[in-house]
Amino acid sequence: MSISSLVLGITSIFAGWTFIVPVAGLILGILALQREPAARTMAIWGVVLNSVVLAGGLLVGLGALIFGLAALPFAILPFAMF
Repeated sequence: MSISSLVLGITSIFAGWTFIVPVAGLILGILALQREPAARTMAIWGVVLNSVVLAGGLLVGLGALIFGLAALPFAILPFAMF
């Protein structure tokens, strides 16, 4: 499970927009921390990579939402003239 978490963590850097890959890697990493004490380092790296990608995705999504809401009055303004 720790190897899978690490591989999904590395993959989520490139496929983080799917949101499924980092969540699966995070779950596998947390489970690996509890069950595999010998592979603790790989599990920690998997958890860290997946968490960073999830946090980054959430920040980008929140930023896009805020920017979209801030730009909404300017998008509607040209159509209000007619």
